[in-house]
Amino acid sequence: MEDTAAAAAAEKASSYRYWVREATGDAAPLPVPRKLDPAANGNGNGNPPPLGSVWNQAGTWEEKNLNSWANSRIKDLLGSLGSLEFPTGKASIDEVSKCLGDAFQVTVRNKKRVGYNYELSLRFSGEWLIKEENKKVKGHLDIPEFSFGELEDLELQVRFSDDKDLASDDKTRISKELKSFLTPIQEKMRMFEEELKGR
Repeated sequence: MEDTAAAAAAEKASSYRYWVREATGDAAPLPVPRKLDPAANGNGNGNPPPLGSVWNQAGTWEEKNLNSWANSRIKDLLGSLGSLEFPTGKASIDEVSKCLGDAFQVTVRNKKRVGYNYELSLRFSGEWLIKEENKKVKGHLDIPEFSFGELEDLELQVRFSDDKDLASDDKTRISKELKSFLTPIQEKMRMFEEELKGR
C-alpha cells in the first residue's frame, strides 16, 4: 500500500498535467487580447507609422492584389485611344478584347513597391484606299507579355480578321501604319503606371 502511494506521489510530481494544474501565483499571467488600433501614429517610439496593414508593424513582406482595379483601368485607358488618320486610310480602337495579367503592391522592409505583368489585345476597325476602292479592314493589335518599366520595349503585332482581299504589299503597308498606335498606347500605359504607384 505504501508503494502504491509513493508511486502515485512520484507520478504526480513528474506529470506535466499535475504541474500545470497546480501552477500558483508566481506563474506568468495569461495574455489579454487587445484590439489593434489603425489610427495609432507610429509605434510609440517616434517612428512614422508603418506602411501596409496594421498587423504588419515590422513592415515585412506583404502583397496586395490590385488585379480588379488594374484590369478595369487598363480597359478604360486603352479603350479611349480614339482613331488615327493615315495617308490612305484611318483606323480606331473598338475595344480591349484581351487583358490578361496581374498587378500588385508589395510592402518590403516598410517600403512600397508596385508591379504588373500583362498581355493585351486591342480590336481595331478601319478603312483604307486600296486600288481606287475604300476597303474595310478589321483585326487585332496584340501586345505580348510586358511588365512594369518595359514600356519603351513594347511590341505591337498586327493580326487581320479577314485578309483574303488584301495583297501582301497592302497588308505590309497597313500593318506599318497601324503600328503608329504604339506611341499613344505607351502614353496611356505610362499614365497607368503613375496611377499604380499612387495606390
